[in-house]
Amino acid sequence: MEKEAIIKLENIHKAYKIGENLYWALKGINLEIRSGELISIMGPSGSGKTTLLNMMGLLDKPTMGKIILEGRDISKLDDKELAKIRNRKIGFIFQQFNLINRLTVQENIELPLIARGTPKNLREKMAIEALLKAGGEETWLKKRPNQLSGGQQQRVAIARALVTNPKIILADEPTGNLDSNSARKVVETLVKLNEMGQTIIIVTHNIEVANSTQKIYLLRDGKIIGVRKPGET
Repeated sequence: MEKEAIIKLENIHKAYKIGENLYWALKGINLEIRSGELISIMGPSGSGKTTLLNMMGLLDKPTMGKIILEGRDISKLDDKELAKIRNRKIGFIFQQFNLINRLTVQENIELPLIARGTPKNLREKMAIEALLKAGGEETWLKKRPNQLSGGQQQRVAIARALVTNPKIILADEPTGNLDSNSARKVVETLVKLNEMGQTIIIVTHNIEVANSTQKIYLLRDGKIIGVRKPGET
């Protein structure tokens, strides 16, 4: 039985005003991601990948079109409502890790839970569980991020994305700052999480990363120009 769509983009257009001109970053995107899928989005710089990811992450609103999350049209919600949904439904992984060095690893992982108002004793338990699930080690918890390697920091960032049990994880070039060995471990972690049922969407330039996913969407000039399976040319 085919799983239901967790997020659906219908005829999404996005324009930015640059001086007196409009720049169309997305032009009629139609995309449906089902629960439990692991997909990647590839395209050259300037193709609209980050804008598309921002749409799915509710960080930006479309100029035209609908974003439907779990059957609900959220395109017209205000920023406060979108922030609440984002905190409960979506986890983010970034190329630059976006960890705060003055905080410990544990405190970094707990940040989304603090925003949610989760009690301290529960936060600690959830942070440990998320770190172990992300392939990290408990010995990292009291360290600062800058005491860890790049690959270790990215696994901490994965734990932070996981800690709220999100419906979707969005990963923006998650291996872009890593050596090949660390990148491989991060990809293996994401694949393992997907095998446990996590829906994951990855934006990447790396064909090896894309080939680790179930489906590759090709983006160019703000449009999806094709979909292929791993290994297809």
